[in-house]
Amino acid sequence: MGDIVLGSNQYGKAENRLVRIVRDTPVHRIIDLNVTSQLRGDFSACHYAGDNSHVVATDTQKNTVYAYAKEVGVKSPEDFLIALGRHFVGDFEWVTGGRWEAEEYAWERIVVDGKPHDHSFVRAGKFVRTTVVQMAGDTTWVVSGIKDCVVLKSTGSEFHGFPRDKYTTLVETDDRIMATSITAWWRYLSTDTDLDFNALHEAITEVVLATFAGVHSLALQQTLFEIGKAILEKFDVVAEVKLSCPNKHHFVVDLSPFGLENPNEVFYAADRPYGLIQATITREGADQVPEAWATIPGFC
Repeated sequence: MGDIVLGSNQYGKAENRLVRIVRDTPVHRIIDLNVTSQLRGDFSACHYAGDNSHVVATDTQKNTVYAYAKEVGVKSPEDFLIALGRHFVGDFEWVTGGRWEAEEYAWERIVVDGKPHDHSFVRAGKFVRTTVVQMAGDTTWVVSGIKDCVVLKSTGSEFHGFPRDKYTTLVETDDRIMATSITAWWRYLSTDTDLDFNALHEAITEVVLATFAGVHSLALQQTLFEIGKAILEKFDVVAEVKLSCPNKHHFVVDLSPFGLENPNEVFYAADRPYGLIQATITREGADQVPEAWATIPGFC
């Protein structure tokens, strides 16, 4: 057997809760992030011998997150993470890359007498905005998305024609509730151009929701493909899309023991077990970039 050696590794400060208030006008803006910084590079001496001469302390990484929120600002989660990554890779020669992740929590202005308040907010909860930036030397990958986006359509969904065997009990249907919690990620082709990540994120999310609503679905798999296809057709800057959608099952309640009919009006919601549907949608012949997805778990 060979020697025992160190494999791939990374380290950093996880879940730095950052709230940035933009106060350049009387109408304030709030940016609420959960930021994780992880460095990759030559840290073998620390692992083998406890030599910390190359270890940028996780506390330093935390402080950099907060200092950069002031010095650089937070134009978008993507821009902020790219700036953090370039700092660590550029200022510490033994840091050859890393992973920077952010979740953004949305806030809306409280409406008072029909007018949005200048500096009072209420949390908005449609979904959580997500971003992962990974760097290796001079190469940067930006993957953005959403999670916890719970959606439901009360009709316009069918499921039938599936194989049956002695273990099959599911009844075929041409009218069902289809509900899911969308986790969507999309990889940008390049970070060399001056992309408006905020505008892109808003527009892509609108396409996700509109496609879910508009497709008459014969299967959740079909809906996932149509969502990814719509994104790639509309946004040339997106290279590929990954989606993960658990079925949030709603079953029609049998009201016949009570002498009542139930034409798809009363359901019970079952939280588990659930179908879990995942897909990658890309352009034919496009290069695969596994490094961009290496630390994003739960995707095919």
